[in-house]
Amino acid sequence: MSLNPQQRLAVEHTQSPLLVVAGAGSGKTRVITEKIAYLVECGVEPDRIAAVTFTNKAAREMRQRSAQLLGAEVAQRLRVSTFHALGFAIIREERESLGLRSGFTIFDPTDVTARVAELLTSEGIKARDYAESIQHQLSHWKGQLLTPDDAALPQMKGPRQVHAADIFERYNAALRICNAVDLDDLVYLPVRLFEKDQQALARWRDQISYLLVDEYQDTNAMQYRLVVQLVGGRGCLTAVGDDDQSIYSWRGA
Repeated sequence: MSLNPQQRLAVEHTQSPLLVVAGAGSGKTRVITEKIAYLVECGVEPDRIAAVTFTNKAAREMRQRSAQLLGAEVAQRLRVSTFHALGFAIIREERESLGLRSGFTIFDPTDVTARVAELLTSEGIKARDYAESIQHQLSHWKGQLLTPDDAALPQMKGPRQVHAADIFERYNAALRICNAVDLDDLVYLPVRLFEKDQQALARWRDQISYLLVDEYQDTNAMQYRLVVQLVGGRGCLTAVGDDDQSIYSWRGA
């Protein structure tokens, strides 16, 4: 099926950031994969194109569609992944700057709850009453890109926030002792690193000439910040999603 004129405009637009808006089932993901193929046809090296989405299923679909358009060998060179997988790749390459060793692990929510419970118990707090709730508070703060120092500044509204602020720094330290990160860290740590290490940020900007984001309207503060950092002042972002800030919009072909 050929692209309609508005889809074609979106695919061929490469000189500035572009936000495309369309309803469900109208071909947003297809536009991204067609744009990837177009960039390769224009001479962009596949390994300098990154496309990110929110689920492993969506990333697999995008890789499969790209392989159909470009062939498996070329498609394998593309960086198509979830935000978390992209963050994992950054952490793996920059692990020494982040205080991690080779072979670091990722704590799932069960692991995190157990670690939080241990820290609370050491404070004389009944862990079973607060561990999961405090885990959610710590995750919320990381989602807002707060540090332990930041978290201690706002007026606390209840015991959950007070206890969470008390253990935030020790929780992060406990993860490093275990040579581990949590799921939030997969985006949180790259963003914090890029804020203070311009050389690391420059290396990653140099690796990615074009960044394409599927379902852009679902980005949270951390993910949005990572996108902004990687793009910088260049016109290499294409984002698609359901919003009302469209530059181009289209109906399904």
